[in-house]
Amino acid sequence: MRVVFVHGACVRDGSWWWHRTAELLQERGVLSVTPALPSCGEAGLPGGIGGPGLPEDVAAVRQVLQAGDEPTMVVAHSYGGVVTAEAAAGIGSVRHLLLISSYLPEVGQSLSEFGDGSPAPFLDVDPDAGTFGVRPELLVDTFLQDCDPEVQAQAADHLARQNVQVTVHPVGAAAWQQLPSTYLVCAQDRGTPPRLQREFARRAGSVIELDAGHHPFLSQPAAVRDLLLSL
Repeated sequence: MRVVFVHGACVRDGSWWWHRTAELLQERGVLSVTPALPSCGEAGLPGGIGGPGLPEDVAAVRQVLQAGDEPTMVVAHSYGGVVTAEAAAGIGSVRHLLLISSYLPEVGQSLSEFGDGSPAPFLDVDPDAGTFGVRPELLVDTFLQDCDPEVQAQAADHLARQNVQVTVHPVGAAAWQQLPSTYLVCAQDRGTPPRLQREFARRAGSVIELDAGHHPFLSQPAAVRDLLLSL
């Protein structure tokens, strides 16, 4: 088995965000890969208006999924669930989806439909540039409150501004409707409210709750590893 990690919004260097869990998986002989998402500036293309958006993110993840035929688990975090909904559709090697604090769209839904029409308080939106990002001063308290100080100190270096168009582009498929899926609700998440997560979780095949913040793969990597190995 291999694991493909799909990271969330407004971050770059995806392998850093997953590294604690990936290292524990590697100790058990399970390799993993984290595709770069162009809308976060990871493909070396300019972001913002006219830059890469959700279709380019979907294409980047599909390319990685199609690159091998070994049984594959896709682990999607937050915005990564929107990407995965379309990217994993129809890929025969994908055996299971693990959705962590993840948006879980139906066909035709976009990320913007899951909010109240106004930006979250922890986001900074630049309409002129066509980008949005996490306010650095709110990063730890919102997303990393249960992580150790080393992770908290390093995380700001791995933030990115993202093309705001990813929030309004509808997905063209919903892979979770055809594939076995597990939803991990993060009960102490201050970014994606647990109430909203539980609504999405009803769409998944099975549901597990963990007393963790938004990034359990950093704060409780052994728990995430064990969950992956059990699926």
